[in-house]
Amino acid sequence: MLILEGKSCGLSWELVLKKREHMRIVFDNFDPEVLVNYDDSKIDELMQDHGVIRHRLKIKAVIDNAKAYFKLKELHGSLDNFLWSHVNHQPIKRCSPEIITKNEISDNLSKSLKKLGFKFVGSTIIYSFMQAIGMVNDHDTDCFASSNL
Repeated sequence: MLILEGKSCGLSWELVLKKREHMRIVFDNFDPEVLVNYDDSKIDELMQDHGVIRHRLKIKAVIDNAKAYFKLKELHGSLDNFLWSHVNHQPIKRCSPEIITKNEISDNLSKSLKKLGFKFVGSTIIYSFMQAIGMVNDHDTDCFASSNL
């Protein structure tokens, strides 16, 4: 999910979702153990594949993030534990007429990930990621789902 969020930077989610299944195949099911071994020839191969988002820095970020994942895992045990520790292992529930794209938690999490070597993990991307994986559950007050918060 974090890879897809990074790929979406500057693009529509519709485009990312259309390419998601093909990217899963050519990026070896997003397996970090395989991704860390990608080299320049693999990057060149991916840059020629019309089924992926052909942005060299985003492709390189997939490899860098796989390397950073192992560093994070060594320091914090697991990505899951690391992420959820930023919200005290409880989803943030927020119901507001104000739409936000980042907050102090996503700012801090973004900084922490960048220090570990992750790329394409700015605060806005991280806030969207937090929403996508259930760390943040926020709805406009007019949304039918806001009554469940």
